[in-house]
Amino acid sequence: MAWSTSEIADLASTTVNTVRHYHRLGLLDEPERGVNGYKKYEVRHLVQLLRVRRLVELGLPLAQIGDINAGGGQEMLRELDAELVAGIERIQQARADIAAILREDAPADTPAGFEPVASRLSEADHSILHISAQLFDAQAMADVRRMVEVDVTADGVGAQIDALAPDADDASRERLVRLLAPILARNLVEYPWLLNPSEHLSRSERVAQQTMSEAVAELYNPAQLDVLGRASRLAHDLLQVGSDAPDDDPQPRDLALVG
Repeated sequence: MAWSTSEIADLASTTVNTVRHYHRLGLLDEPERGVNGYKKYEVRHLVQLLRVRRLVELGLPLAQIGDINAGGGQEMLRELDAELVAGIERIQQARADIAAILREDAPADTPAGFEPVASRLSEADHSILHISAQLFDAQAMADVRRMVEVDVTADGVGAQIDALAPDADDASRERLVRLLAPILARNLVEYPWLLNPSEHLSRSERVAQQTMSEAVAELYNPAQLDVLGRASRLAHDLLQVGSDAPDDDPQPRDLALVG
């Protein structure tokens, strides 16, 4: 018995175009043609087609099926299995992230771990988190998450800085500097790596510094940049005062304001 192209495609639960594609790739032998010019597929073609379809079902790329037919399929299947395991892990992580985003009603693109606070972050802060996740390792980002959580659930200085107008007067800026500096100083004490983040970078220090500097300069307005810069310098001054304090008074008054 001989089958036509449409008949053998139907027997293999595929399409005529797929059968023709397998011919072009050399995965399926060309059958002889009858006197009417139509292809005449035999049992060997059906078996060959079904074997190819089975390997496709397992997830093997068509480009590798020819090599498997020539032998060595076990190693390719092991490699495929490892890829599937990694894929399952990615899917499970994606489902966990989606569940957290839905539970917290957070923006869909929220970086992992920041779902509880994402809705209270400005667009600029949200963008900085995305960039930071590409520059720092998981441990550093976990610390960043704790810093953000403290700000949005306690004093909320970040929200006040977010609302600062580009032309804010110096008094408004100075007030925020005085509020932010002790927080930055506290972070530097609790997370010493902030002073030398090289061990937590996933990029070179030059690339990380340049990327973050350009991002901050573009995402924040002049008044906000002024506050961030002045608060950072004051935070380092507070730390210096603390290091110079007597042993019986390790936390000077300014640094003790952090709570």
